[in-house]
Amino acid sequence: MKSLAELKAIREKARDSVVMRKENPNNIRVVVGMATCGIAAGARPVLQAFVEEVARRGLDNVIVTQTGCIGLCRLEPIVEVYVPGQEKVTYVKMTAEKVAKVVANHLVNGVVVDEYAIGSAQ
Repeated sequence: MKSLAELKAIREKARDSVVMRKENPNNIRVVVGMATCGIAAGARPVLQAFVEEVARRGLDNVIVTQTGCIGLCRLEPIVEVYVPGQEKVTYVKMTAEKVAKVVANHLVNGVVVDEYAIGSAQ
């Protein structure tokens, strides 16, 4: 970066990409709980695995983000999946190893992985 104009151009490009993602109602959102409880339980590798798997598959309609405490600390790491027109699915006790199955089954094929979802957790 050599000038203020170049910095402004970088900022505008970044802002435009964020606005595009937020305004597209067809995007699937994957939200990983990253409060201290989630991080302590292993949410960081889960978030990274989602980012890598989505990028590897070239899923342009999927946005992976993070949030604070989701409120079910004993079930961390928690991941919420929002598919437009469908109810939110909450996956609990996630691991980086489980991510590929969630991406393949739920994000790509539209089939919820019931064994990882909150209805199956004890």
